[in-house]
Amino acid sequence: MSKAIEWEKLGFDYIKTDKRYISYWKDGAWDKGTLTEDNVLHISEGSTALHYGQQCFEGLKAYRTKDGSINLFRPDQNAQRMQRSCSRLLMPEVPTEKFIEACKEVVRANEKFVPPYGTGATLYLRPLVIGVGDNLGVHKAPEYIFTIFCSPVGAYFKGGLAPANFVVSDYDRAAPNGTGAAKVGGNYAASLMPGKNAQERQFADCIYLDPATHKKIEEVGAANFFGITKDDRFVTPYSPSILPSITKYSLLYLAEHRLGLEVEEGDVYIDQLDDFKEAGACGTAAVITPIGGIQTKEDFHVFYSETEVGPITRKLYDELCGIQFGDIEPPEDWIVQVTID
Repeated sequence: MSKAIEWEKLGFDYIKTDKRYISYWKDGAWDKGTLTEDNVLHISEGSTALHYGQQCFEGLKAYRTKDGSINLFRPDQNAQRMQRSCSRLLMPEVPTEKFIEACKEVVRANEKFVPPYGTGATLYLRPLVIGVGDNLGVHKAPEYIFTIFCSPVGAYFKGGLAPANFVVSDYDRAAPNGTGAAKVGGNYAASLMPGKNAQERQFADCIYLDPATHKKIEEVGAANFFGITKDDRFVTPYSPSILPSITKYSLLYLAEHRLGLEVEEGDVYIDQLDDFKEAGACGTAAVITPIGGIQTKEDFHVFYSETEVGPITRKLYDELCGIQFGDIEPPEDWIVQVTID
């Protein structure tokens, strides 16, 4: 590191680390893969990733525990989601074992960039698969790259575990029966303008409604939505155009099995926000961001508070982070430890 990192002041920004993993798919198979110091991808100008959006990515984190060891949180779920994304875009799937071992290699090679326990910061891993090779027509690529780089990060939304306000967007995040359930770059490209518009209005990000009827909440910017009803049910939207968040499904489990709440995946209508006493956005980058209020066309709806975190949201946050950082016993197979040679 050229200069000391101020771990507590980290945002969600790119920091070049020492090594990254890269593997090539050619002639029907992935090669063994290797670590490299080069953070520049060298690809053909005809690559389908550049012209036709044939690419997908993932996001997961490495967590430093109190005893100095390093945890990965449910990396098998990221591997499986990437496989579904690859399948949707006609790209070769990365086997789960290869995916997890590559993540471990990257963490080991960049161990000094894993933030210390207690700082709240983590090492973010970004796996991606892109279509490459000489190509011109609209069809799948002749070759592919699977790579993983990493960067130490702090909170995605400024303020950490503090309420943020959001505004309902007129734009759609994804099309019905489109690629909303796949973690592909096109979905995020479509979100840039509505996200910028929301921030210019002093909101953290925007709320996307379902593209078919514009009546139901689907996602919160690049995160999933959840709400706590007045009768203590944990409710999160279900739709084929929502990206299935690993954090969300972890919270569904924890809400039911650790907090004793009823849980439900279903419709969350934008005109029924009064049903909820707490709400939040969740995802690998966001972790849990409490939602203070949502601006709709009609009014500004406040949930628990614009300044304070609701008690159930805080319990969920503490339980999830406690598991990730090794302070709370995890459900079976949720934690993969990275051994440092």
